[in-house]
Amino acid sequence: MSQHFIPPLVRNFGMVEEDLYRSGQPNELNFPFLERLGLKTIIYLAPEDPNQTFLNFVDDQDIQMHHLGTTTSTNAWDPISEEVVLEALDIILDPKNYPVMVMCNLGRHRTGTVIGCLRKLQRWNLTSIFEEYRRYTGPKVRVLNEQFIELFDTDLVPTRATSPKWIEIFTISPLQTPHP
Repeated sequence: MSQHFIPPLVRNFGMVEEDLYRSGQPNELNFPFLERLGLKTIIYLAPEDPNQTFLNFVDDQDIQMHHLGTTTSTNAWDPISEEVVLEALDIILDPKNYPVMVMCNLGRHRTGTVIGCLRKLQRWNLTSIFEEYRRYTGPKVRVLNEQFIELFDTDLVPTRATSPKWIEIFTISPLQTPHP
């Protein structure tokens, strides 16, 4: 019997960077695909609890689950807080947590906001950040989330001694010039 590997496409699955993925909450059909990713950490950004089937999968795979945002709001329509974004970025920037998947219920707004702030930290321009955000939200863009990303202060993200190899955080003073 052949096994099918079905990514959670309907749930906004995508690769953000090497070993960093984004998605909405997957269902049982997606579990064999997720197993192949070898996830070590999941960041779940929703006020509601994930479904029990998914929690069982996470437990069976020995994946560390960080359920963020449960204390700040119980309403899925409320924007994500700065505190939650900073906590999520701290997990994302720690290489010990990899491979990592960032997700919320549908993989649109909360996930998109965290990834947008990560892109800002990577010094992407706002046009590119918003294009990526909108690619996953479709017609359901939330202007408050885009405003949050635009105003997000990357200086609040603590620097780490080690970070994933794809992140480039420059700490260049105005008197220094970057190396090629």
